[in-house]
Amino acid sequence: MNETIPRALADVKARIAAAARAAGRPEGAVTLLAVSKTFPADAVRAAHAAGQTAFGENYVQELVDKTSTLAELPLEWHFIGPLQSNKTRPVAERAAWVHSVDRLKIAERLSAQRPDALPPLNVCVQVNVSAEASKSGVAPGEAVALARAVAALPHLRLRGLMCIPEPTDDASRLAEQFATLRRLLEQLNAEGLALDTLSMGMSADLEPAIAEGATLVRVGSAIFGART
Repeated sequence: MNETIPRALADVKARIAAAARAAGRPEGAVTLLAVSKTFPADAVRAAHAAGQTAFGENYVQELVDKTSTLAELPLEWHFIGPLQSNKTRPVAERAAWVHSVDRLKIAERLSAQRPDALPPLNVCVQVNVSAEASKSGVAPGEAVALARAVAALPHLRLRGLMCIPEPTDDASRLAEQFATLRRLLEQLNAEGLALDTLSMGMSADLEPAIAEGATLVRVGSAIFGART
């Protein structure tokens, strides 16, 4: 597997660049987050050797294990999965970003547990743009109030919004879900929050996400292969 990672990484970067050009966006407008959940530390090493530095994890224990195992590498770790309030401390201590803040209690615990020696923790509010009962995230109508509350907390830096859309073959339905997140970010910025991150788009849908303004795409299987 590790031999295929550099080529796959290059292919994904080419897709991102092409999508940005098609959307009339400048080069470098979209950051790639390599989602390494369920893949071993050696896969992360291979991706890092090919030039990737930002990695995303969904599970707290995997984040703990990999940040320890790979401590000698200059990596930026993003936590992107659902977060329970009793598991916030290791994330606050080890991650540079948390994309999945969906309630104030989680943000308050991350803020309280962020070590003073570290820079503020970058966070995104997760919005449930598809209204699926099975999805984490705050409802779009409640996202602005939550974002304002999170932005006021010490030791955190609210960077933007994140979503996981409903998987669908309906291109207009998919685009509308991404557009919902973009409009919320525009509303927050119009109210003075100065946010810069739309975390949306994965292996299967990064092109429509970029067309709607994604600044960070979270790609796993297209880099590391299918998960078992």
